[in-house]
Amino acid sequence: MTGPQNLGSSPPQSGGEVARAEPETERGPATDVPSRRSPERIARARALRQGDNQAEAVLWSELKAKRLAGYKFIRQMPVGPYFADFACRSEKLVVELDGSQHAESSYDRRRDEFMRGEGFSVLRFWNVDVLKTRRTVCEIILAVLEGRLAEDVVATDLRFVFAAKKIGGDAL
Repeated sequence: MTGPQNLGSSPPQSGGEVARAEPETERGPATDVPSRRSPERIARARALRQGDNQAEAVLWSELKAKRLAGYKFIRQMPVGPYFADFACRSEKLVVELDGSQHAESSYDRRRDEFMRGEGFSVLRFWNVDVLKTRRTVCEIILAVLEGRLAEDVVATDLRFVFAAKKIGGDAL
């Protein structure tokens, strides 16, 4: 054999430069519109995911990979200035797990109302309930996803802030 062989995906050795497309031609013209996925928000979401408490890890094992009736959930999704513990985008549902520091928290109430304003229903559980009654927690989440729970609920072990789904500008 004479000459170099072209192995793998390396460009042929022709002695010249290989032409590459400019980024603008690959993705269209650059714009000054900021991405909602800023490096700071991505870093914050990653840090929150790595700092999972035990209850979050237990619930995530039930929600990930569409394990709960085929609904897709993600962790630490940004919603405005906040991060949702778990979210099902298709059904506009946020699931939050709270420790005792959240008891009667006015911050959490403002946060819930902001998320409702963004069209998300918010379902809150205590960490201890996830650890002791995981099956019941999953059944309640499924009831919300399937529309069997569609009104605000405030109880000692559960808080649900319902955001009516909008069709054509009208709330259902």
